[in-house]
Amino acid sequence: MLTITSAEFVKSSVAVEQCPSQPLPEFAFIGRSNVGKSSLINMLVQRRKLAKTSGKPGKTQTINHFIINETKAKPWYLVDLPGYGYAKTAKSDRKEWQKFITNYLENRTNLICTMVLIDARHEPQKIDLEFIEYLGLGGIPFACVFTKCDKLKPGALTRNLEVYSSTLLETFVSLPPIFVTSAEHSTGRQELLDFLAQYI
Repeated sequence: MLTITSAEFVKSSVAVEQCPSQPLPEFAFIGRSNVGKSSLINMLVQRRKLAKTSGKPGKTQTINHFIINETKAKPWYLVDLPGYGYAKTAKSDRKEWQKFITNYLENRTNLICTMVLIDARHEPQKIDLEFIEYLGLGGIPFACVFTKCDKLKPGALTRNLEVYSSTLLETFVSLPPIFVTSAEHSTGRQELLDFLAQYI
């Protein structure tokens, strides 16, 4: 069982060459702006303010590395990536993010898996599906993490997940790993940790 005993910010980068040189296993978290990424990261590591949360989309604008269990036998990096999609920033800035996110995803050799966060309250969104297809075509390992699942009644959640699964199977031969989470209630935390533990 994976236990998180410490989580500390290491550095922010705007290019893969600036990322930490220590070759630790690395898991990146990304999603559409305002998907609840920072809240999920804070829930996962059980630190209220490790990743900065904001009601304003586009708060994260750099590649942010956090080292987990630094003093233990098997430390690893959790990486908070800028959200894609709508954000209250200049279009030119968003293009720059896209460049260094793509460079990071395609060239970071110790990246184990990209956790794609998806708001469970909505039907499949074109921007999410396009990003997932990009990962699949690029051979970049990923998992789908549905957020804000506490905002839906069980029946509605089940329907949304079924629609998403059937939509993904129109493109993929099999489904990626799928997790159902709620930052507010810590739903899915242990399942996510068990998944990460396989590779650490």
